[in-house]
Amino acid sequence: MRTMSDTIARLAALRRQHGAHLPGEHAPDRLSTLTGFGSNPGGLTSRFYLPPNLPQGAPLVVVLHGCSQTAAAYDHRSGWSQLADEAGFALLYPEQHGGNNPNLCFNWFVPHDTRRDAGEVLSVRQMIETMVETHGLDRSRIFITGLSAGGAMAAAMLATYPEVFAGGGIIAGLPFGLATTVPEAFDLMRGAGSVSDEALGSLVREASAHPGPWPKIAIWHGSADMTVVPSNAETIAAQWRSAQDLDELPTQSDQSGGHSRRIWANTQGEAVIELNTIAAMGHGTPLSADLGVAGPYMLDVGISSTREIARFWGIASAQEPAVAGSVPLPVQEQPTAVSVPAVRTFGTDRPLDEAHPLDPRTTQSMPDVFGVQKTIETALRAAGLMR
Repeated sequence: MRTMSDTIARLAALRRQHGAHLPGEHAPDRLSTLTGFGSNPGGLTSRFYLPPNLPQGAPLVVVLHGCSQTAAAYDHRSGWSQLADEAGFALLYPEQHGGNNPNLCFNWFVPHDTRRDAGEVLSVRQMIETMVETHGLDRSRIFITGLSAGGAMAAAMLATYPEVFAGGGIIAGLPFGLATTVPEAFDLMRGAGSVSDEALGSLVREASAHPGPWPKIAIWHGSADMTVVPSNAETIAAQWRSAQDLDELPTQSDQSGGHSRRIWANTQGEAVIELNTIAAMGHGTPLSADLGVAGPYMLDVGISSTREIARFWGIASAQEPAVAGSVPLPVQEQPTAVSVPAVRTFGTDRPLDEAHPLDPRTTQSMPDVFGVQKTIETALRAAGLMR
């Protein structure tokens, strides 16, 4: 059991890391602002993108950014609006702000914000309804994806409003319902604890009255992720397998270079869960040079998760074969300074947006300058885990 002094030391280390965070980038902004979308109990803002000449009945993709990111920056780097132009679908970007969470994280670990018809999940649901009604979009083809905290909130949306979504994409995210306090959020990020598959599935089944069918789920994770450890991807897959009464063994497995994929199909033979692992990749969204722009936590590993998730959903064509040189590289030592991953390198830097407070490398003593309570609260706010 962790002592109070150990907890304070770890939180202080997280605070020091957060203080070194680079200022937000000024990315090209292709997005418009959505207003008047409802009561907005979660207090979120909303952005959207419509390709030119978008036909009636087009699909809608909801995209949730990670901590310390903005909607415009995530769109620019992920390539979603570029793919929307190519494939013909609308985009909705719910956006967090500092008044809700000082680190711009969606509050995936706060019960009020992840309960059906309450908080942030209801705000996103209201945005979706407004987009569908205003722009004549196809209710049967609504999808949601997100990175990290955005991935965890995407999992919450899929669980609380499963009837709304045809599919989801969870990138470096976390399973639904296992973290309802700050300590539980920290522990879940590092993969602590064990829950049966049945209990995992029950969390999804009990989040709404929906009896099925369920959204199809694409899961993406780097094998070298030290912020949200890769076991979370396995737990997400187990949660949705249980919810859909699928076998533990995959229906299909394949591997190409450093990309491995396991697929679970339903009784009709349709692939409904896809678990993708990128060897030697750290915390971030997998990209390729043909779509999106590499940067912090947006990692050019020779395969575009943006395109591949849309392919899995059936709203875009498959990616062209990767060019030479895209085979994953060995994991390098953790750098001591913040750096931007270069093109075709891997994200082995520790993300400061959701730095892991329980990593033994962060256990450093802390001067007793502030009171214990104030120190803890300050560190938690810096981590985006306390309002």
